Amino acid sequence: MPNALLARYFHGRGLFGNLDFSTMKDTRPDELFEAWLALPDDQRKGMDAEFRDIFEMSCEKGFCAIRDEAGWQLEAEPYEEFVDKLAALANHYERAMVTYLDHNECWEGATRFYHADTLSYWRKRKNMPHQPAAVHEDDRRELADRIRTYFHHTEGRGNNCVVEAFRRGERDYFFAYPEDYSQQSVEWVDGQLGRRPHNPAFEVVYIYTQNEGSLDLNYRGPRKSIEPLQAMFASAILKLNELPTDPDDERVYDLSPLLNRDFSFVYDVGSGIQTVAVKKLRLTSRLKKSNRITLEADASGNSKAIYDLLDKIGVSLPLYYVTQVELGASVVVAANKPSKSVTVRITYPNSCSLKYDELDLKLRDMLEASGIEPKEPTEELEPTEAAEVAEA
Repeated sequence: MPNALLARYFHGRGLFGNLDFSTMKDTRPDELFEAWLALPDDQRKGMDAEFRDIFEMSCEKGFCAIRDEAGWQLEAEPYEEFVDKLAALANHYERAMVTYLDHNECWEGATRFYHADTLSYWRKRKNMPHQPAAVHEDDRRELADRIRTYFHHTEGRGNNCVVEAFRRGERDYFFAYPEDYSQQSVEWVDGQLGRRPHNPAFEVVYIYTQNEGSLDLNYRGPRKSIEPLQAMFASAILKLNELPTDPDDERVYDLSPLLNRDFSFVYDVGSGIQTVAVKKLRLTSRLKKSNRITLEADASGNSKAIYDLLDKIGVSLPLYYVTQVELGASVVVAANKPSKSVTVRITYPNSCSLKYDELDLKLRDMLEASGIEPKEPTEELEPTEAAEVAEA
């Protein structure tokens, strides 16, 4: 880093005004290094972190991220002047420092884009609708609340969450930072080695491309969390009632047990769930998939009403399989208040109307405990079933 830019950085913080940067050799500022080591640890740590960010951005990928963010922040003519100014500099180290010093409005977004560019193991979902992403603070807060609720319920972490949004060309980037488990790390504190408790954040990154109708997700965690995280984005940011079916998702709901009138739903006593009953069935012919039978019954007074109706019409069950079911559940959501009636619609192979708020997570737990939640297929689908998957 040229000494002239280092001088601007430190003088802007009221430091090292007595040093003559012009007499020091570039890449060997020994006097500066001695003065740096003499600073108090607390003062040096903040600048140390800034220097690490500047160093990481001092490369071709960093310059690309800077240009992309500047294209959003600046008008056309100032943007061209900005790019020409940086291009005329000697190297990427100078470009990164000049951006940090003179165009700080471009810095935060550029560092986020660069970080996203370094991530691997992205999961893509291609069948999203072509509609604008909602990026208002209220929409980002809604997504943050859904992520927080999900991880708090399933993993006992995520007590707090913040979502940031940035625009990069035709793509919308969303960076979510849920609170991780508390940790104690070995650190140097005031010259003494010790343990300091802290609450780190973990990261969920979304990239939504409207014109492609695609959603990329980066999350370093179990695969079972991928679809819930995609569904939260679809609900909070795209305002969809449910996540569109993914033709590449091979998991399927096992709905066949619901044809048995003796089937019992499993749920914890403390879940608030009082009753669950099947109130609608859609049966599809194994011989001709366009032939379907839909049965609907009032299960409020008789939890087996749908099966009584099924017996009356005398359907030959081996010739049909269940492709859609609606459940009626009664759930207590608050003390001293009447229970809430919830309808759950499940469609073969892997579509479910439940979202990922606190109430719906309890019902998803019920589906999993009852053996209905999607599983990887263990054998090839029958031709009619495979056609149903493709049609969905």
